[in-house]
Amino acid sequence: MNKILLLLALGTLAQALALSGSVPAPLSVAVFDFESKDEAVRELGPKVTVLLNAQLSTRDGLILVERAELDKALGEQELGLSGTVTTESAAKVGHLTGAKVLITGRVMKMDGEVLVVAKIIGTETSRMYAETAKGSGGSIDELAAQLADKISSTITRRSETLIAKVVSREDRVEALKSALKEAKRPAVSIKVAERHFGAPVIDPAAETELSLILQKAGFEIVNEKSTQKADVEITGEAFSAFAMRKGNLVSCKARVELKAQSTSGGKILAVDREMSVAVDTTEQTAAKTALQQAAAELASRIGPRLIASPRKTAAR
Repeated sequence: MNKILLLLALGTLAQALALSGSVPAPLSVAVFDFESKDEAVRELGPKVTVLLNAQLSTRDGLILVERAELDKALGEQELGLSGTVTTESAAKVGHLTGAKVLITGRVMKMDGEVLVVAKIIGTETSRMYAETAKGSGGSIDELAAQLADKISSTITRRSETLIAKVVSREDRVEALKSALKEAKRPAVSIKVAERHFGAPVIDPAAETELSLILQKAGFEIVNEKSTQKADVEITGEAFSAFAMRKGNLVSCKARVELKAQSTSGGKILAVDREMSVAVDTTEQTAAKTALQQAAAELASRIGPRLIASPRKTAAR
């Protein structure tokens, strides 16, 4: 009985630590193909990529973006990422996949030894670090494991410079107000269909967050029951899905796509999308948080574009 009570107490403590923020949230990481142009190591690039991906997926505090997501990002943007990736293209990948850190590099042979050079890039801050692993008689598995240790350590030690500071809702509202200045805010209607695991959601988090930020920034939010007609209609779709579990924590990924259109003349004012990853002790809360984060980022970007084409009045 005492053992059972002890286990229950430990479980409760772990959950409390996670909720209090004492347990750091896992970071989303994307591993891209390692370049290997030298004839002597031409086949090692893909092998290093696969092994490094497998090694990092077992490390606490990291969540690996699936290869299918990366291929889709490459297909959409034609980035052609390899060992020559730039900080600008890394930022595009982070925008599309939700990855906070991007890892790529090069495999080469130097002085009879295989040398693997990895670049660790913060997709939000563009900060870059490098790590290397080399060996002559060891297997490529050992090199990948050695490099994974170094990369994991660097991400942990340098997380404050690799990951952008979290922006609060209040800061977003103040920044939006500052960008809009005294410009007249149009009346806005918002309708964002939301789904999680293929099931409809009764209380859409993305729509709620978007409405809250725009309303606090001075926009009038209207719907079909309002007497005021909308000057701008914002429509879109939002999706969330389970990503993975790390101990007591669950991560979910979300993607929000929006279109803002003037009701007078039908001019498209903004089209944008955002992906996000969130971690919590329950899947439902993590999914909602990921959707809220993506919607908040979109509100900051499209808010200033909503005043570009106000609705014409009958007198005009």
